[in-house]
Amino acid sequence: MPLPRENFYTIDDIYNLPDGQRAELIDGQIYNMAPPSRKHQDILSFLHLTIGNYIIQNNGNCKIYPAPFAVFLENDKCTYVEPDISVICDPDKLDDRGCNGAPDWIIEIVSPGSKSMDYYTKLALYRAAGVREYWIVDPQRQVILVYDMEHGEGPVIRSFNDSIPVMIYPGFSVDFSLFKF
Repeated sequence: MPLPRENFYTIDDIYNLPDGQRAELIDGQIYNMAPPSRKHQDILSFLHLTIGNYIIQNNGNCKIYPAPFAVFLENDKCTYVEPDISVICDPDKLDDRGCNGAPDWIIEIVSPGSKSMDYYTKLALYRAAGVREYWIVDPQRQVILVYDMEHGEGPVIRSFNDSIPVMIYPGFSVDFSLFKF
C-alpha cells in the first residue's frame, strides 16, 4: 500500500485563498494565521512608528513594512511569509507584490499559536535566506530575542525595560521602556 502523499502548495494557492484568510507558505506547506490580539497590534504600532520615524529623521534608504506584507524568500514558489515588521534596504528587492528575497531586518511578535513557528521554523528559515537581523518579541514573557545573523551572533535576550541596539543601524536603539501596555 503506498504512503499517502502530502499536499504541496505554491504561492498561487496563497493568492487563491478566500478574501480575508491569511496564511503563510513554508516549504510548500500552508500555515493559517489567526487574527492578532490588541496587545500584538499595540506592539506592532509602537515598533513601526519608532523605526519608521528613525528612518525618516535620518534620511534613510530603507523601507519599513508592517504585516500584512508579502515576503518571497525563495524563487521556487514554495515560500511566502508575512513578518510582523520587515525592513528592506535594497530597493531592487521591492515590487508591487512585496519583497523578493530576504529583508535586512525582520521582527516577529509572538502570539500563543505562533510560538514554535517564530522561535524555530522562522528562525531557521530567515537565517538560511540571509536576513541580517531577526527579533522575536514575546509579549507574554516580556522579552525580546535579538539575533545578529549577519555576524552569526545571538540570541541576546532583552526585556521590555531595555533600550535595544539595532545592529543594521549603528547608533539607533529601540527603547522598549517607552512602550506602555
